[in-house]
Amino acid sequence: MKVSATASAQRLPLRPLIALFVAGLITTLTEALPAGVLPQMSRALGVSESVAGQTVTIYAVGTLLTAIPVTLATASWPRRHLLLVALAGFVVANLVTAVSLSFPVTMGARFIAGASSGVVWSLLGGYASRLVGPGLKGRAMAFAMAGTPVALSLGVPVGAYLGKAVGWQLTFGAVTALTGLLILWTLWSLPNFPGQKAEDRVPLRRILRLHGIRTVLAVTGAFVLAHTILYTYIAPILTAAGLQEQVQWILLDFGIASILSIWLTGVLIDRHHRKLVVLSTALFAVAAGVLAVAASSPAVDYVTVAAWGLAFGGAATLLQSALMRAAGKHADAAQSSMVTTWNLGIGLGGLAGGALLAGFGPESLIIAAVVLLVPTALAVLLARTHAFPARNSVSGR
Repeated sequence: MKVSATASAQRLPLRPLIALFVAGLITTLTEALPAGVLPQMSRALGVSESVAGQTVTIYAVGTLLTAIPVTLATASWPRRHLLLVALAGFVVANLVTAVSLSFPVTMGARFIAGASSGVVWSLLGGYASRLVGPGLKGRAMAFAMAGTPVALSLGVPVGAYLGKAVGWQLTFGAVTALTGLLILWTLWSLPNFPGQKAEDRVPLRRILRLHGIRTVLAVTGAFVLAHTILYTYIAPILTAAGLQEQVQWILLDFGIASILSIWLTGVLIDRHHRKLVVLSTALFAVAAGVLAVAASSPAVDYVTVAAWGLAFGGAATLLQSALMRAAGKHADAAQSSMVTTWNLGIGLGGLAGGALLAGFGPESLIIAAVVLLVPTALAVLLARTHAFPARNSVSGR
């Protein structure tokens, strides 16, 4: 399949973008699905729920340990070939998870799933931007990456329902079948862009020295760390505020706002990228600040969490597009460092949040988020030259 430059400049190529969207959805769904079926998994595997929860941890470990080395080792591979190998990894991992009653075997399968995730996330942004002309790069990236908030807000609750209705193993089997269909769709719809030529490759350490790269990664790490501290422990935060019966509805509020954020990001990113990054980080900082002083009010919580969702939903697209612009032709290699930073933020957020909750109580989680987000928002505001330049287009026009 060929994507004409003229056509790409005028409209989004939906067939290939749908393939990328579903790839992102399966990646996030595979990561988070154990949370929705944890009681059933723990009983079947003969371990406690806290131990079964490590199936989520090992997924993140797999991504952290493999994203950069695998991306660098496969830099010369044709892009569709690499994506298909990663999707095949999901098929194997989810199928083994669906049939395994051995905890060690399940953990091994989850590690493979995490490694596949690192490859997919390293590809999504660059693949989407190569499908379209300069004026649509941001919109294409937003479309391709919308699978994450959709999976978190809709896919995981649906998976939890299916886990209770038909069992957790059939639920993982359904994800396996969906991935198989996606492989066929990918073969039909995605052009096979070439990888990077050997003579064009440079060491990752040199890429990380490019202007703006480290600033974008630092902002990403702090943003994700603050989000994970709040999101992972939102239940005890709301319980301390006397709102334990509202947790599921407040999370739905967050999910709806996140999806709206993805849509708004897609519409506006190509013309107002810097403004959106500034607004996203500032809005998150303000929302955390309001939670710190008024978390006991249901009305305030719903409005504040919606603002947080608006700040978070488009953040991955905004930050990845900033990194790609700063990295130029080395975007795919740079994206692997973004994947690693993002997952490091998730891992540290879970650990730091648990330590703060145990040692200082739920209020300390909100304070920690504010402490992280205020300097992050200031860093974005000041980084006008390289990391988040004041230009109207993601393509750098």
